[in-house]
Amino acid sequence: MEQKPKSTVRKRDKNFRASTQRFLPIAEIRSDTVLLKNGGYRAVLEVEALNFNLKSETEQQGIIAGYGAFMNTLGFPLQIVVRSTKTNIDTYLEQMRAIGEKHENELLKAQTLSYVSFMQRLIEVAEIMQKHFYVVVPLDKSLRKKTLIEQFFDWIHPEDSMTKASARNREFAQGARELKERVELVQTGLNSIGLHANRMTTRGLIDLYYQIYNPKTSQRQKIPGDAEMDQLKTEKGVL
Repeated sequence: MEQKPKSTVRKRDKNFRASTQRFLPIAEIRSDTVLLKNGGYRAVLEVEALNFNLKSETEQQGIIAGYGAFMNTLGFPLQIVVRSTKTNIDTYLEQMRAIGEKHENELLKAQTLSYVSFMQRLIEVAEIMQKHFYVVVPLDKSLRKKTLIEQFFDWIHPEDSMTKASARNREFAQGARELKERVELVQTGLNSIGLHANRMTTRGLIDLYYQIYNPKTSQRQKIPGDAEMDQLKTEKGVL
């Protein structure tokens, strides 16, 4: 009888946590701050769009000069992110449908429901995109470049640990103050050239990263709001 060759595929321990979350650099999100597993901090500013082409030549030159002066005042790096997403107006359409159903006038009811149906077909066919602009403000404990050995151990042990969590809790207050100073500096510089930037809240950051790491799932399944979470906790006897 011919003996089958031994499989070279390593069998995974059943107790081993295979969740993809252990490979993400994010440890937790709190106090409007993203805490990384390596001890770094990140604040995310959402920036309103500015139509540069509608400005006069003098205004355009002023914006460019102001932006250059702003960048020269920075002593730390920034990450600028432009994110394109498919327009999601499900909530708006549900509200319009509810309004249409309540109309006593049959003509207004038919026109409202027809408008909702038209918008749904338009979005499905055209896939209208919208852009969001973000500025990520970093704060890292050390700018020292890791050695190859350190990078290797980070790769084979990407999960978080109690030691790292304890260190984050001890250093969070000081790190949050330093990060806030950087955020205020960036906000002032952006506001000086006509760009309004608002720091994203904890809830906004959770929604943002959930959509980034779960692009398809986030379209079908939304994260419950604070009121819904409190209701679920009450039903389960947590509160």
